[in-house]
Amino acid sequence: MIVPTAPPFFYPGGSTGCLLIHGFTGSPKEMQPLGEYLSKQGYTALGIRLFAHATSPDDMNRARWQDWVASVDDGWYLLQESVDEVFIIGLSMGGVLALYETPHLPVVGTVTLSTPYQLIQDPRIPLMKYFWRLLPFVSKGESDWQDPDQTEQHFSYDAYPSRAIYELVQLLDEMQKTLPQIHVPVLLMHSKDDLTVPPENMVEIYEHLGTPEDQKEMVYIEKSGHVLTRDIKKDLVFQHIGQFVKDKSSSAS
Repeated sequence: MIVPTAPPFFYPGGSTGCLLIHGFTGSPKEMQPLGEYLSKQGYTALGIRLFAHATSPDDMNRARWQDWVASVDDGWYLLQESVDEVFIIGLSMGGVLALYETPHLPVVGTVTLSTPYQLIQDPRIPLMKYFWRLLPFVSKGESDWQDPDQTEQHFSYDAYPSRAIYELVQLLDEMQKTLPQIHVPVLLMHSKDDLTVPPENMVEIYEHLGTPEDQKEMVYIEKSGHVLTRDIKKDLVFQHIGQFVKDKSSSAS
């Protein structure tokens, strides 16, 4: 059963659509403020729910990375029925999925927020595929939220499902292979104070992209946590994304 406060959302708007993808152990609620903002700017926004998210943490340990890709594909086909062009926007693992999908779908542009290039090297991760039942969950680290009110309203699982961490690593490997194949405009955003995904990950992604230099951009956000779409600097983040969509959409040409 889907958590009542964290369902997918759809905001009708104009002929330009934005497919919004939440992060690992998170929910569509992470992306909802951005969806509302984009809708007010005249864009159609669809926030999907990734497989095994916003239900029960146990569900994630039976997920495979291909299930998360399939969730994005489903959202893409739903959204493209209502619009003429699509931007894909992802937070954290949602950004990994956005980058992975970009060469496979006719997107106009891609935005990633707080997105990893790789996880910290840990020899235990490959073993999680086989021994996750002995340690089904891994505790999360220190919180980096800057807005305490948003911390209380945010929904995500309280711990990381071990088997799902292994699947995330497989997804990251696949994403890294696709980066040179990406040629559309890309906006990368990351907080300098992100304790979940170190900001140097953004530089790694930028350097491996096939997108021409004049069509890719990095933006650092200060005094914000990992969940850029809900933390204290979210309005600034939304403005950057809105401007990117405006500049790169077909209506701008």
